Amino acid sequence: MDDRVRPPGTLGIYRRLLGAHLRAVLEYRADALLTVGATVLGQLAGLVFVVTIFAQTPVLMGWTRWEVLCVCGTVMLAEGVGSLFCEGAWQLSGMVNLGGLDYFLVRPYPVVLQVTGSAVGVNGLGNVLIGGALLGMAAGRIEVAWTPLTLLWAGILLVSGMLVKTALSLATNALAFWLLSPSNSIAVSVHLLGDLARYPLSVYGPGVRSLLTVVPVSFVGYFPAAALLDKGGSATVGALTPLVALAAVAGAWAVFNLGLRRYESAGT
Repeated sequence: MDDRVRPPGTLGIYRRLLGAHLRAVLEYRADALLTVGATVLGQLAGLVFVVTIFAQTPVLMGWTRWEVLCVCGTVMLAEGVGSLFCEGAWQLSGMVNLGGLDYFLVRPYPVVLQVTGSAVGVNGLGNVLIGGALLGMAAGRIEVAWTPLTLLWAGILLVSGMLVKTALSLATNALAFWLLSPSNSIAVSVHLLGDLARYPLSVYGPGVRSLLTVVPVSFVGYFPAAALLDKGGSATVGALTPLVALAAVAGAWAVFNLGLRRYESAGT
């Protein structure tokens, strides 16, 4: 077959899905810019809180200001990537409740990819910009000897954290197959819980630390940063982040497919 007429593969179709939704969103440029601006301002407000704390103390539970900002930047970047590339997962409750998922079932393309690619969260661009800028500034201010191997390890940890975040969003939103509600409070609660993981776990009590580890939102930013910065026992746990990411992706995939098998449309 001529390369010029070769049909796109799975990733190519996904890129086209996202591109179509992004173009639709950008048709309303003022609204998109306001959304991105509001996201940036919201994230900056959170950063002011961190800077204010470190104006009073140079070290917080063994973490310096730029080390904590490194964790914050990692979480923001993961949230931004998830919004840009997998925002459709947050539409799943409405699809299940109203029967909109029926359209996806008759198309020759993986349903899970149709769902995640059914929307683009332009607010994620603000998170990517702020998170990327924070990581860039923190890279030169944290005590890490940057070598090719270290850069590779940092990249693996960063991507693993993004996968954990995306998998958690998909898995918690896939609970809509059982909840049968137009909204999903569990997914929202887990997302909000992730805000606590922007800071060192040592500032929380044992109960909160255990919760953030088991869920496991702390593997989005805190444990990857601890592994990179060699923060004692947390670094050892953080080295498992790639394995946690693989387990989270496999678990999310299983939960989604299990829920899809019990999907019975809206009955109308």
